[in-house]
Amino acid sequence: FPGWPSPSALMFLTLLGGALLEQLVIYQVGVIPSRYYEVLGNKDFSGFKTLTAVALTLIVVNSTLKSFDQFICNMMYVSWRKSLTEYLHSCYFQGQVYYSLHVLREDIDNPDQRISQDVERFCRQLSSMASKLIISPFTLAYYTYQCFHSTGWLGPVSIFGYFIIGTIVNKVLMSPIVSKLVQQEKLEGDFSAMYAATSLHMRTDRRLQSLLQTQRELIGKELWLYIGINTFDYLGSILSYVIIAIPIFSGVYGDLSPTELSALVSKNAFVSIYLIGCFSQLIDLSSTVTDVAGYTHRIGELQETLLSLGRKKNNNYSEAKASWDLDGHSGEDPVPRDTAFLLERMTLSVPSSGKLLIKDLSLRISQGNSVMIVGNTGTGKTSLLRVLGGLWESTQGSIKMLTCFGPRGVVFLPQRPFFTDGSLREQVRSADDERIVRFLELAGLVTLFIEGDFESQPCCRYDILSPGEMQRLSFARLFYLQPKYAVLDEATSALTEEVEHELYRVCLQLGMTLISVGHRASLEKVRQGDSAPCLPGGGKKGEVERGPGEQRGVTEVGKPHGGRTYPHRNIPQSLCY
Repeated sequence: FPGWPSPSALMFLTLLGGALLEQLVIYQVGVIPSRYYEVLGNKDFSGFKTLTAVALTLIVVNSTLKSFDQFICNMMYVSWRKSLTEYLHSCYFQGQVYYSLHVLREDIDNPDQRISQDVERFCRQLSSMASKLIISPFTLAYYTYQCFHSTGWLGPVSIFGYFIIGTIVNKVLMSPIVSKLVQQEKLEGDFSAMYAATSLHMRTDRRLQSLLQTQRELIGKELWLYIGINTFDYLGSILSYVIIAIPIFSGVYGDLSPTELSALVSKNAFVSIYLIGCFSQLIDLSSTVTDVAGYTHRIGELQETLLSLGRKKNNNYSEAKASWDLDGHSGEDPVPRDTAFLLERMTLSVPSSGKLLIKDLSLRISQGNSVMIVGNTGTGKTSLLRVLGGLWESTQGSIKMLTCFGPRGVVFLPQRPFFTDGSLREQVRSADDERIVRFLELAGLVTLFIEGDFESQPCCRYDILSPGEMQRLSFARLFYLQPKYAVLDEATSALTEEVEHELYRVCLQLGMTLISVGHRASLEKVRQGDSAPCLPGGGKKGEVERGPGEQRGVTEVGKPHGGRTYPHRNIPQSLCY
């Protein structure tokens, strides 16, 4: 819960103060009809004019306070949604939690819908109840006292009994609705997801029919809840007159004139009706509470899963960090500081099925030694990169990542690049125009922009750019970042071998060490180093290290460093960090 100096806490206190002031004004407005009975019964024209002026003033004040309370509730909705969404975002984007949630966990459906739609509806419904809930204890206590003063113990006891019975009935009617609402929200998310994927017409219609059937069942269950709510609403209006009739017919007010008795009945009826109205409001909130309960279940389930995944990732990171021994104090051979990844007797299986992919692999990846991973389809090449990126965990053995993510460490380029909506400048990151132009030229993207105009171009969307253009653009971003290590998972599969060779050459000339996956023989021509791990079926033990006498160059695999060298243009020093 936010601290007291926070905007949410201040708005809560403001709402409480405004609601209390509003209730004081409402009481004054409520007793005005009884005073009208007096001035009209006594034919007091002067008193009538004064009372009318007071009534109009109170009505204006009451309307203003009521509108102000609604304004505060709306502001609280915005504040709550901001806080809750940002909190879920911080958990969702922590490390690779989002990947584990979408790929490795199947028990949480539609996390994007829970964060966007469910949080919005939860905060809106909760804010709509806020003013009624925070003021209810004060109004119930005050009007219970007033009712007892007017009707004796019979009035409050009757009203409280009426409320208890109404609560029990609505609780019975609410119970089946919560689970059905959760099911409906799940189907809503599944149906919406069909439009984001390439789905057949028939499958989409089946999802729609399943959703509509659930909605029909939900509407049928809500019918009985609404019948109960409306019945208790109308019974409340009759109950107020039954309560005030008991002392009248028992002779408690037998000494009053008809005019005075009418005024008393009006005042006491207002007190009883308002007390019943307070309880009726709480009963009417049953449908809203049902919705909030459903959203709370879905959001709470997501939060627990995110926290669980986050703790697991943090524990794994702490264990890995504790196992690093860069100075060799443990008595083992020290790990060179230019080493990025160190795998020792690593065994990897598919998390969902347990299928063995790689067994007993030892691998050291150091700066200056580019590595190419080759093998047949389904042998675990991409899975090995997932392990390096921390997305998957190994079954056995140890994996150490001795560098960081980002420009100072390692950057991953998948086969299918990811782009947000935005201009070319935003996709490459902010830089001066000259550097942007040069990087785009190196990636072969000069035709995508008008000279000197990067902001007004179409958004970089998947339906606008071709697969090859998206892969080129991802390399343009890579050229700007210039990390020490670049992990490329068939990042040039949509490009020609000539373009592929040029992009790899630029990466090497910018000083990057490449860890690449691919099938083409042309990739071997730009690989630096003297060995390549092969994954024919279960994996092969290998270790990649750079000898002290090696020089940086672009050589053909299997040949000494005096082998054939591929010509290329030099990159201006101004583009290199």
